[in-house]
Amino acid sequence: VTNGGKTTLAEKLKKMLPNCDIISQDDFFKPESEVETDERGFKLYDVLDALYMDEMVKSIHNWMKSPSSSGVVTEERQNTCDDLKNTDDVYILIVEGFLLYNYEPLNELWNRRYFLTLPYEECKKRRSTRVYQPADAPGYFDGHVWPMYLKYKNELEENGSNVVYLDGTKSQDELLSFVYNDILQELKKLRE
Repeated sequence: VTNGGKTTLAEKLKKMLPNCDIISQDDFFKPESEVETDERGFKLYDVLDALYMDEMVKSIHNWMKSPSSSGVVTEERQNTCDDLKNTDDVYILIVEGFLLYNYEPLNELWNRRYFLTLPYEECKKRRSTRVYQPADAPGYFDGHVWPMYLKYKNELEENGSNVVYLDGTKSQDELLSFVYNDILQELKKLRE
């Protein structure tokens, strides 16, 4: 969901996990001139066609081929727990975005999938505090953003499996703790 805390969560996880890097879907938006406009004059940013998805897939595959040379900066981690000792050979890529699980070429790549949700009122309130370029036109949230979120969420619920749904109204610390511990469990399974 837009303004659900995806980027914040990803950045906090990056500081806590070994050899961790992030690829953000926001970095693959097409320029405004290439984004379609509907009959109401709304730029259709909340659809896959507004993104260079092939480029995103290529970036992910390039990272996977050589994560150690991907430019990951191994920073001193904030929390060094026993489960992360001796993990110098572990590389973690967090891919964050709003239309990741509705793009079939990506679905074979995920070890874990998290989907942040927000109720309509909270999402609209958060969205209204953000400044976008181009700015949201009057009625854009109700006329395009929210309907596209519901459409893609319904598709995911019908077709997606192994998705962990997260309540975006929970505190950042609570979400971080849950996802961090879940990733630790996944790392443990992969190492066994």
